[in-house]
Amino acid sequence: MRREHLTPWVCRFLAIVGLCLVAACGVSIRPSAVPEAVSHGDNLAEARQFAQQAANESRPKWSARAAVRCAAAAYRAADTDDWIDSHAAIALSTTCTGKLLDILLHATSKRWTSTTMDIAGVPLTVEWRDMSPSLAGAVQLIRADKVILPRSIGPRAAAPGYGIALVAMTARCNDRPLCELYPPEGVFRPATAWVEADADGRPRLVLSDPVAHPSVVIGSRSYPLSMDLTAPYAMLIKSSRLNRLAVWNLLGGKQIGLRQGLYLLQDYDPDKTPIVMVHGLGASPLIWGHLTNLILNAPDLRARYQIWHVVYQTNAPVLVDRLRVQQFMDKAWRLVDPDGKDPARHGMVLIGHSMGGVVARLLVSNSHDVLWNAASTVPINQIHGSADDQATIQSVFYFTPYPGVSKAIFLAAPHLGSPASDDFIGRLAKWVVTPHAPELDALRRFADTNSATIPHQLLAEYRKDGLSSISTLSTNQPVSHAAHALMPASGIRYYTIVGSLPGASVPGDGVVPLSSAILPGAESTTIVTSGHKVYNNNEALGQIIKILREFP
Repeated sequence: MRREHLTPWVCRFLAIVGLCLVAACGVSIRPSAVPEAVSHGDNLAEARQFAQQAANESRPKWSARAAVRCAAAAYRAADTDDWIDSHAAIALSTTCTGKLLDILLHATSKRWTSTTMDIAGVPLTVEWRDMSPSLAGAVQLIRADKVILPRSIGPRAAAPGYGIALVAMTARCNDRPLCELYPPEGVFRPATAWVEADADGRPRLVLSDPVAHPSVVIGSRSYPLSMDLTAPYAMLIKSSRLNRLAVWNLLGGKQIGLRQGLYLLQDYDPDKTPIVMVHGLGASPLIWGHLTNLILNAPDLRARYQIWHVVYQTNAPVLVDRLRVQQFMDKAWRLVDPDGKDPARHGMVLIGHSMGGVVARLLVSNSHDVLWNAASTVPINQIHGSADDQATIQSVFYFTPYPGVSKAIFLAAPHLGSPASDDFIGRLAKWVVTPHAPELDALRRFADTNSATIPHQLLAEYRKDGLSSISTLSTNQPVSHAAHALMPASGIRYYTIVGSLPGASVPGDGVVPLSSAILPGAESTTIVTSGHKVYNNNEALGQIIKILREFP
């Protein structure tokens, strides 16, 4: 039938049908949009539908929108008496929160604050809930499972749970004295994120400290939070240049001197016992990576201890190093506990490796007149010099056990000196190592004005060759030889852990002989098959953990 034969009403009818078909086709090919809630009475089913949309949607903002709705609906679904449904909801909420964060961390500013974001028309409030007070200003976030761990700290020890484990990072604060105790690289703290929904269904992204608040209550149930304490520590290590600076320090570099001090790896807790770790010659606190990671990830130890790392210039004489570490500890206590009343002051543990072990032993010993009698033939009150120099010299040669220390653990420490300091390499090192310290300047002036009272060998060291960490580790250095007799004070329990290499001509770890590293009277002596880096030996680490678990 030709078109001109159609009646007007038939034409109008066909036109209407055609428009309806076009409209129908238009609905079928229109890009999918995120629908409203399927059923407010079935939050879990709603969450599952949003989860599927978030996974299938290629456009980030719409995927994020579906993800936040999924996480919020699943959070509401977790408030049920059905155990299976509640745990399914918790798992789904965590999955969708992870999807949301993947998009937000990629697309948003590198710094986060408390704010309200617009997620494709859905307002999302960001809430910081009792996060670490050491985080200063806007915070950088990274998923903890994305952090690549350095081999030196051992395996990741993350705890699965509700929410997404993150690392929260800021620059070191500068608005209060306590900031001086945070590492210059910045502050790195664990965080956990999850999505909640209020009574009206409005979502909020919560970020909290999983150590301070390890669980969250939804309805009548408590759920442990996801936690990764290895990742923040790994980020700190990756940001550090301390290993390079420590070696350069032996050759006269001064940068390590700008970094020396005592640093807190966690927020100070007045009820937790400090473990003070003291590294050895040419090293840095990075040697404690594996041990620190083990302690951070052991719930019983984490609840009892806090970790303090010491950075010091290892080219100075051992007695000067002892004084410096004492001063760093004194400063830390003045900042965290100016009234001197915190329980944390009692029961402290010192752990020292190599020369750091000698420093730790001297920190828990009483010098009496032993060291001074080896350095001078007259009482210290009869020497000539300025009042400042006399006070400095007295602080180097006279000391008492550091108050509050109850345990000391010595790793591969040359308590009786090291023959390595007397061989060719040691003599070369004495020539290369050039310490700079005000205490050494005071000793040089002391030598100039009191030469008749100083033994000839020491006079030459003070005046010409100079003292250094290498020279004071010599088995024949007069003052160091006298220091061999200084033992931990009564009431301080001490332990020795030493390495022994099979077939070594002199039994020991290749640097320190067993005869120098083993101390009489120790609570225990552990000999492991290891070179000098015994801090990386699993058996040695296990023994340290065992000692830390002892009471008191």
